[in-house]
Amino acid sequence: MDTVVIGGGPAGLTAAYELSKQGKKSIVFEKADRVGGISRTETYKGYRFDIGGHRFFTKVGEVEQLWQEVMGDEFIKVPRLSRIYYKNRFFSYPLEPYNALSNLGFINSTLIMWSYFKAKVQPHPVEENFEQWVSNRFGKRLYETFFKTYTEKVWGIPCTEIRADWAAQRIKGLSLKKAIINAVFGSNNTKTLIKEFNYPVFGPGQMWERFQQILDSKGSPVHLNTEVIEVKREDYRVNSVTIKQNGQTEEVSGENFVSSMPVSLLLKKMNPAPPAEVLEAANGLKYRDFLIVTLVVDQAELFPDNWIYIHSPQFRVGRIQNFKNWSKAMVPDQSKTCLGMEYFCNENGKLWQMTNEELVKLASREVKELGLVDSDVNIEDGTVIRQYKAYPVYDDTYKNNVEIIRKYIQKFENLQTVGRNGMHRYNNSDHSMLTGLLAAKNILGEKHNLWNVNVERSYHEEFTNSNKAYSNLKNQKFVVSK
Repeated sequence: MDTVVIGGGPAGLTAAYELSKQGKKSIVFEKADRVGGISRTETYKGYRFDIGGHRFFTKVGEVEQLWQEVMGDEFIKVPRLSRIYYKNRFFSYPLEPYNALSNLGFINSTLIMWSYFKAKVQPHPVEENFEQWVSNRFGKRLYETFFKTYTEKVWGIPCTEIRADWAAQRIKGLSLKKAIINAVFGSNNTKTLIKEFNYPVFGPGQMWERFQQILDSKGSPVHLNTEVIEVKREDYRVNSVTIKQNGQTEEVSGENFVSSMPVSLLLKKMNPAPPAEVLEAANGLKYRDFLIVTLVVDQAELFPDNWIYIHSPQFRVGRIQNFKNWSKAMVPDQSKTCLGMEYFCNENGKLWQMTNEELVKLASREVKELGLVDSDVNIEDGTVIRQYKAYPVYDDTYKNNVEIIRKYIQKFENLQTVGRNGMHRYNNSDHSMLTGLLAAKNILGEKHNLWNVNVERSYHEEFTNSNKAYSNLKNQKFVVSK
């Protein structure tokens, strides 16, 4: 086989798809029962729901071209509406000054502005952690009001233990000054605050299922329920992988290998094992797990938001999706509503160990206590999906560990790691796809440093046209270090 792709998420499928367009065969192995990774769409009794909401917008022209190529007119335009729930009040997001002033009160709002101006005059001299980075840009009081509680709920660790890299990557381009100007004058160019986005009519999984169908039809099969259990190498060249499928094992050889499985697992599956220093770095990488409790509510309409952030620490739910407001086709019975109650947790933690029945009861109670579902409305059904290693953690050791791993991986002549978990980087799906696309182009003879994606050119950097992001990366050709 020309290329073996480990993982059928956005990055792996994009790599295989690009190779197929150039007449190169590949084979994709996906451990789960469907493609898409964390961007997949799950189904339950006809209800379709995401593992978190996945909007389709990008400033990377080549990725947008792929989306249109595969989905075409099956995209729908969805207006964005999201709010923050904090201290028994709902705050518009993006910021609307009158709404925020009304909810916070004049005194608290004044103190927030004073804290902001103080941060501008006397910023923290170093920006090593999330708290320092955000406080320097928004002021300490606004950080403590909104950022701190939600961020610690998501990651399960103090903000002082989360590296500033994560904030720089995910919220760069936002500032209190810009938010106020945008709100007052009605402009909004910040990428995460986009007012409208594309969405496949049957959810993001429709996109990845279409990739799978195309690959299968072109002789580059995608195998589901197939786990890679061993990666055989000789020095810095991978020769084959051992797969397990239907209880049977098989060795599959290839000329090139692209992996989007968690890089820590990839290294542990290598035979012979990598050096001790590399394995130690792999063991040092941490992840945040995630589960979604999907509730079927016996009411046609609930609230207008696509999703709501729950910042108040007394609730364990972190975010709530209203999938009917993404696409009505996600809900088979229009007299019902389907909600996704998202909980951030650690594998084997208290939340994770709760039974599905207990989790449905918890989610049902919390959504009513939040006032999003009336107490007399029937929540008639629910299910739970658990997602391992959903988010790579940017703790105080991750940067050194990733650097050790990057240097080791880049010594391989025929192995590339791609995607969020393949690079231990909090990419969105468009940048994950870009790593897969560039990995394929490397196999085809170009020279791209995948580790440059979404670092120097951050997720929120503004470009004057949509193709510039890719063009800049394309023009930056790096010889992979040996």
